[in-house]
Amino acid sequence: GRLHLGRDRGRQPRRQGALLVPPRRRPGPHPGARQPRRAPRRARRGRLGSPEHEGARVEWLPVDAYGRVHPDALREAIARDPAERPRDRHVGQQRDRENQPVRELADVAAEFAIPLHADAVQAVGQLDVDFTASGLSAMTVSGHKIGGPYGIGALLLGREYAPVPVLHGGGQERQVRSGTLDAPAIASFAVAGAHATAHREEFAREIGALRDTLITAVRTAVPDAVLGGDPDPAGRLPANAHFSFPGCEGDSLLLLLDAHGIECSTGSACTAGVAQPSHVVLATGTDVDLARGTLRFSLGHTSTKADIEAVAEAIGPAVERARSAGLS
Repeated sequence: GRLHLGRDRGRQPRRQGALLVPPRRRPGPHPGARQPRRAPRRARRGRLGSPEHEGARVEWLPVDAYGRVHPDALREAIARDPAERPRDRHVGQQRDRENQPVRELADVAAEFAIPLHADAVQAVGQLDVDFTASGLSAMTVSGHKIGGPYGIGALLLGREYAPVPVLHGGGQERQVRSGTLDAPAIASFAVAGAHATAHREEFAREIGALRDTLITAVRTAVPDAVLGGDPDPAGRLPANAHFSFPGCEGDSLLLLLDAHGIECSTGSACTAGVAQPSHVVLATGTDVDLARGTLRFSLGHTSTKADIEAVAEAIGPAVERARSAGLS
């Protein structure tokens, strides 16, 4: 009956996870934000503020002008205080619009026997993601970035790691996360993952071409717009483009474009409602005033050439009006 169906659906993402993960690694579905306590933590400001009260020390690694973490920076940070290298010290990095040197970072972490976790939410469905080949100890993915439902994700964890659960009770998910499984979300996540993987190259090619058209259109309409990240298309994720507009407030541009039915963002969903320049953009060495005028345009499988044309028509007048309002 229903119990059997739920169990079968819960196993489906693990079977289809073999598309990304060879058998010696195991995928486990669980809501994206609820990671086991001892899984290597995500390196995201505001989420890593709490480990200090557990005796952990958080150290932020520098990034280059493209937002990339370099392996030498990681090695230097670890070697700076070799006496403080407990086995549960965790290093994490998050992929956003740039392709990070994950394998190289994982190799450095392995030199010091430190588990490395990566947030691959942005990468799956756009890049060739292979957990085993990455050398990572743990990796997270999420359904909502690949056409699946909100609130479902997976933690991919090396078999040699045994996370300590945050929630206790029924013992579900191999006693890592107790609670009733959301079978419909899990099944949908599995289907979305299989589809995104099977059509990844086609998606990257078509959406990457639209992104390049968008970049050209914005630069033509606003010649002094600053493209964020690697100027080489091969070094970027295909589904988004990030700009800074001198003399503008990002929030003003957001409202002006919204009036034209254009949806974009001034930063990631993680920092929604924070009226400050992105700490990620500032870390790249961007001037504070310029960082206040950033916009990120994200594309998906429903994006069309008409969408790009709408942005091209609206962005110039929007920037002009935002500049007339000035920086507050």
